[in-house]
Amino acid sequence: MATVTFDKATRIYPGGDKPAVDSLEIEVGDGEFLVLVGPSGCGKSTSLRMLAGLEDVNSGAIRIGERDVTHLPPKDRDIAMVFQNYALYPHMTVADNMGFALKIAGVNKAEIRKRVEEAAKILDLTEYLSRKPKALSGGQRQRVAMGRAIVREPQVFLMDEPLSNLDAKLRVQTRTQIASLQRRLGVTTVYVTHDQVEAMTMGDRVAVLKDGILQQVDSPRNMYDRPANLFVAGFIGSPAMNLVEVPIHDGGVKFGNAVVSVAREAVQAAADKGDRTVTVGVRPEHFDIANGDTSNALSKDAPAGLAVTVNVVEELGADGYVYGTAKVGDESKDLVIRVGGRQIPEKGSVLHVVPRAGETHVFSTSTGERLSD
Repeated sequence: MATVTFDKATRIYPGGDKPAVDSLEIEVGDGEFLVLVGPSGCGKSTSLRMLAGLEDVNSGAIRIGERDVTHLPPKDRDIAMVFQNYALYPHMTVADNMGFALKIAGVNKAEIRKRVEEAAKILDLTEYLSRKPKALSGGQRQRVAMGRAIVREPQVFLMDEPLSNLDAKLRVQTRTQIASLQRRLGVTTVYVTHDQVEAMTMGDRVAVLKDGILQQVDSPRNMYDRPANLFVAGFIGSPAMNLVEVPIHDGGVKFGNAVVSVAREAVQAAADKGDRTVTVGVRPEHFDIANGDTSNALSKDAPAGLAVTVNVVEELGADGYVYGTAKVGDESKDLVIRVGGRQIPEKGSVLHVVPRAGETHVFSTSTGERLSD
């Protein structure tokens, strides 16, 4: 196995005026499962293709283990790639598809058969080895593509949105299989997806890209609890974090009809930049409903907090998500609040919500950087 290092790797497409990937710096540990995630056009697939040798690196370097592979052809990099569209040969059986790369490499037939049978056993494909791809379901074809990568025993697996052609239920099932398989094999894996739920559930670490620039690389838990900037805060989490621009007030922030205490250093950092407002991030599960409670209200004529008009409620059984609108300054702001499954409000009703103490995230409105600890 091996580590993978992107050392200020940059890719500028011919005729492009800015890099598709700009000075990417990531070190992937030996045996680690790293997920590259971001919106369409953020550079995640380009980064993977640079590692595979399918895209040129204009500056910087890429290393696999101690080897500099920046300018090596794909066949010399000791990597195996799993594509979005499976890329199976339709006229070959499953066994021939899985063993084809070994055949081209001159491996003897007995060794090919042994490796194919071992991979088929791991992937529960043994009974399908004599079938052609057209006789398989989408999930089975994807497992064949995985098997083709496994038999090569590469140093690094590269996976480019391998689940995007599957239906929702099969996607959940297959991502669990891929994650557990990777842990069993211990092969360093770089996995690209646009689905942040996939990223959070599969990766040892997640790297978020935007416009070709790395925003943050961290464990899923740390990224959820401490997003580095407004973009990551709004991208990671389903439903997404609520982001509300609010004025600084009495050492805290004015949140509707209440003052919410936030980290003092965050308020000071904003003041040092000359900002009079900050952007506060609150996860849907970190709102408290303060209906009727005026004890902490700035004006005793109304309950504390921000008044949210309920537009839609998603009932999920154990809990529910309220999608509502609040008046923040002169603007209407959409908010999502998680509520208990037995406390579902009526559509059109008004909730007064306050962020839970210690569960707020504070960002600079001007730069987007995180201010709270």
